Amino acid sequence: MKFLVLIYGNPESRKVWDSLTDEQKREGMAGYTALHEALSARGELLASESLDDPDATKQVRISESRVLTTDGPFAEVKEQLAGFYLLDCESMERAVEIVPQIPEAPFSIVEIRPVRDLGALM
Repeated sequence: MKFLVLIYGNPESRKVWDSLTDEQKREGMAGYTALHEALSARGELLASESLDDPDATKQVRISESRVLTTDGPFAEVKEQLAGFYLLDCESMERAVEIVPQIPEAPFSIVEIRPVRDLGALM
């Protein structure tokens, strides 16, 4: 089964990250490296990325065959999508077991969403 693990950050956690030295940031990334290696070794990691700030995004809508764009951020909320893992693991329970290994998880909201298999419709 595939699961999308969505990691939400907030302005306070972003400020803490921005205030770290490059060496501290490299040390912090070691936890992500270890998690990537462990998930890859188990064949559970399909993709993982950190996302840029919400103000660097663009929303696209199609209306009357016209493409309309709006610059981000789009919602007046503190938590914004900061990154994700796309996992292929045996169950929701396994996906939940993985979340505490994400270094940012204690400072974030993490959502796990099953990926729908639409292959039978193609």
